[in-house]
Amino acid sequence: MGKPLFYEILEKPATSCIIGICSAIWFYIQKKNIGYSHVGLSYETALEGHYWRIITSAFSHISVLHLVFNMSALWSLGVVEKLGYMGLGMEFYLQYTLVLVVLSGLLVLGAYHVLIKKFKLEYFRRVTAVGYSCVVFGWMTILSVKQPSSKLDLFGFLSLPISFAPFESLIFTSIIVPQASFVGHFSGIIVGYAIAWGLIHGVNNYWAVSMLGWIVLVFVLSLKRSGAFDFNFLEVESVTDASLPSVRFLASGNGRTLQMSSLPAVGADIV
Repeated sequence: MGKPLFYEILEKPATSCIIGICSAIWFYIQKKNIGYSHVGLSYETALEGHYWRIITSAFSHISVLHLVFNMSALWSLGVVEKLGYMGLGMEFYLQYTLVLVVLSGLLVLGAYHVLIKKFKLEYFRRVTAVGYSCVVFGWMTILSVKQPSSKLDLFGFLSLPISFAPFESLIFTSIIVPQASFVGHFSGIIVGYAIAWGLIHGVNNYWAVSMLGWIVLVFVLSLKRSGAFDFNFLEVESVTDASLPSVRFLASGNGRTLQMSSLPAVGADIV
């Protein structure tokens, strides 16, 4: 008999928190009737300065099946948190989750750029990627290198050898789910190998906190610059006398609101 869920959660606190965050965001998206195009990542929106979408796209899902598949795989991969004796553990998990989220998103945009500019595939200019699979495939790859004898459990009944799981899952999802993003999943695998082989290393708590601070700063500034949300509590007031600059704080009720509507999942890349 397996351990009670409560003890599993205690053994995988970071994984449990991420699953809770993704589930809460999915619930909010459904409740507010938000379309994938408002939170997903695409080449066109990146050119417009919507860098915040690298983060929102990773933690958003367009259907309950999409959410369940990613979170089921992530729950199994949470075993990384218990492998501190192998140089992994919870700190490693949190530090490199940040790396996976950011670098896999940037790699997706880089791949789209090459496909558009080099191969003239204009389709990828408008493709919108959404989902946590880039990170899931990254951890799948890291675990396949660090602990190749372990298993990946999906939905509680499907078990795959972790050493082959990244490419098995890549092929499986591409066949079963035509909308699944091959580019997004493969980007996660590339970043995962780079971490597992030590090409990306040296991320400690200091660098992780610094990275998180920069992510928050870029997120907020790009969110404001793109006009998706008004941070209207701080505005620079125009003055007649340039020698007397002033800053005034405006009431929070003076801002604009973003009207969001639900859109069909056509043109979305599920990641």
